[in-house]
Amino acid sequence: MFRLWAREWKRGHVIRETIVEDPSKDTRTHKIFRARTEVCRRFDLAEPIWLDSIVRDFQRDAKCRFTQDAFMEPIDFDYLEIRVLEEDDQW
Repeated sequence: MFRLWAREWKRGHVIRETIVEDPSKDTRTHKIFRARTEVCRRFDLAEPIWLDSIVRDFQRDAKCRFTQDAFMEPIDFDYLEIRVLEEDDQW
């Protein structure tokens, strides 16, 4: 089972959070992109852009932060953090 945790942060506090699960046999990349899309749907956000620095952070730590720079529209929080909680045994 693949599980991704997402949290919105504002002034050092979590203001919203959710966990997205994906039991499919798809690739890790597809699961991450689908989970990010689902998080944005749940939080009613435009999808953020994967900036090079965000990609590097995610590849290194399986977590990253999307700040205002990654969004095309203004956001009313400091950043959106996503983190992989659980990955399939095949990874």
